[in-house]
Amino acid sequence: MTNFKPLLIGEIQRMKKYNILGASLVVSLLWIGVMYFTKIDDVTSLFPLLVYFEAISMSMLMIGVTMFFEKQEGVIKTLLVSPISKTEYIMAKTFSNIVSNLITFFLLYGYARIFKEVDINILWFTLSIILIAFFHSLIGFILTYYSKDFTNLLIGMMKYIFVLMIPVSLQDLGFIKSEVFNKVLYILPTKASMILLEGSSGGGVEKWKIYFSIAYLVLASILIYIVVSKKFDEFAIKESGV
Repeated sequence: MTNFKPLLIGEIQRMKKYNILGASLVVSLLWIGVMYFTKIDDVTSLFPLLVYFEAISMSMLMIGVTMFFEKQEGVIKTLLVSPISKTEYIMAKTFSNIVSNLITFFLLYGYARIFKEVDINILWFTLSIILIAFFHSLIGFILTYYSKDFTNLLIGMMKYIFVLMIPVSLQDLGFIKSEVFNKVLYILPTKASMILLEGSSGGGVEKWKIYFSIAYLVLASILIYIVVSKKFDEFAIKESGV
């Protein structure tokens, strides 16, 4: 992957060009606003929930946004004849997403540390975000492959949020107390994501749940990557009009 580093830098520059980094900063300010207006001083229990929504939703969205912009500029067409491999392309986009997510995390953490109280394991939280963002960036590729336009992408994202994210957040907030329903949630990647974030904040999460969540997201990422890689050529050919 000799082209990975310049591709990664290029992806970050492209995100800046498309104002994606600016939009991410605005979302960060929104989450900071949530912490500012909350009446509690210790936001340790709130922090994982904010990062949960940020890392998952923005990872999926940013992949779709950059790829639709590239489609308009004809970038996708050139990939078929360029020396860049699809693995390098996919990884560069995924890791640029991770960089953006980590920037947001450190902005939120910086605010919480200075103006509020927060007690988290920064190293573990960082590793959790990397894994969560990696998996959901790949989900972003899948959603983009099957979206005719940006509106379809947003609809697909909203379905993912309402079906996979909201139930987990409601259970975390205590609105869903059914033991059976809580056990069913373990089949969702979003549940594994929440467990890792809560485990990073000293939430008293049992170790087996953390190990399960790591294994779940790693194996799921491998499987989703295989699908993303296989479907990429088909997507590139379709978008190039060949």
